[in-house]
Amino acid sequence: MIGTEASTPGRSALPGRRARAVAALAILLAGVCGGLIGYALVDVSCTGDCGWQLGVGALVGAVVSASGVAVVASLTLRAMHEWRSGPRAASGAAPRLGRRRAR
Repeated sequence: MIGTEASTPGRSALPGRRARAVAALAILLAGVCGGLIGYALVDVSCTGDCGWQLGVGALVGAVVSASGVAVVASLTLRAMHEWRSGPRAASGAAPRLGRRRAR
């Protein structure tokens, strides 16, 4: 039975599509906001012809903020996966939250 392992799909280690889409949108939004902040910061502090400085400020702001949010998003996705694949995930029981009641 050589071909049976490939035909049965296993549980993927990837987070769900919705979680990945939300993470990607958060990274994109952070990049746009960081670019606007970098542009505005250079625009306020620079006098005269500041064409290339505005572009560099926007680029640096976008890269820094998007990379920071990407780190947080990847850690969040990893934590979501670990939460779902805990010891109770195999039995199908939901994890218990809060305190235990005394019997």
